[in-house]
Amino acid sequence: MSWGFLRDLLSGVNKYSIGIGRIWVAVVFIFRLLVYIVAAENIWKYEHDEFECNIKQPGCENVCFDHFFPVSHMSLWALQLIMVSTPSLLVVFHVAYREKREKHHKQKLYKSPGERDGGLLCTYLISLILKMGLEIVFLVLFYKLYNGFKVPRLVKCDIRPCPNTVDCFISKPTEKMIFLYFLVATSCLCIVLNLSELSYLIFKYSIKCYLKRYIKKCQ
Repeated sequence: MSWGFLRDLLSGVNKYSIGIGRIWVAVVFIFRLLVYIVAAENIWKYEHDEFECNIKQPGCENVCFDHFFPVSHMSLWALQLIMVSTPSLLVVFHVAYREKREKHHKQKLYKSPGERDGGLLCTYLISLILKMGLEIVFLVLFYKLYNGFKVPRLVKCDIRPCPNTVDCFISKPTEKMIFLYFLVATSCLCIVLNLSELSYLIFKYSIKCYLKRYIKKCQ
């Protein structure tokens, strides 16, 4: 899979972000996308082939693997990366709409199409809320699917067609758990960055509105 489209999307959003937003883009691109492509993808690439059980009953190994890993870590992380980056398209589309509107009316309607005010500010805040919500949803989903953020060395399986309780072994559990913790930590960091940016923008807008009312009252 080519991740060029996601890189281009993040680069486009970076133009309309404040300092905290640019840090978020850097974290997503460097500590999540690149780590996923360079390291994590190779670790889980052959997770099914390297999943071994101490019995050769036909079908037993497959159903045990499906029970303990209902969704591939890699597929879920790829989906998470795409989903948390998608809300940023709202800002890009809104700026494009402003530019098209100015072009249609052939006059200057905004100070700058990328200026965060009015409707664009609302769109930007909504995108931050959606990104935080999606991050939390995926963290909960990871926790529920895999019974916590851990990779056990040994799992016991008694699902048919296994004739009895069998021991199954996961390859490179320590290495997988280290990367799992790293990706969960970066996801939490992204939530903190989004929350900080949201709080900053709301605070800044509140101060701006208060100053306008105060000046108007004084006049």
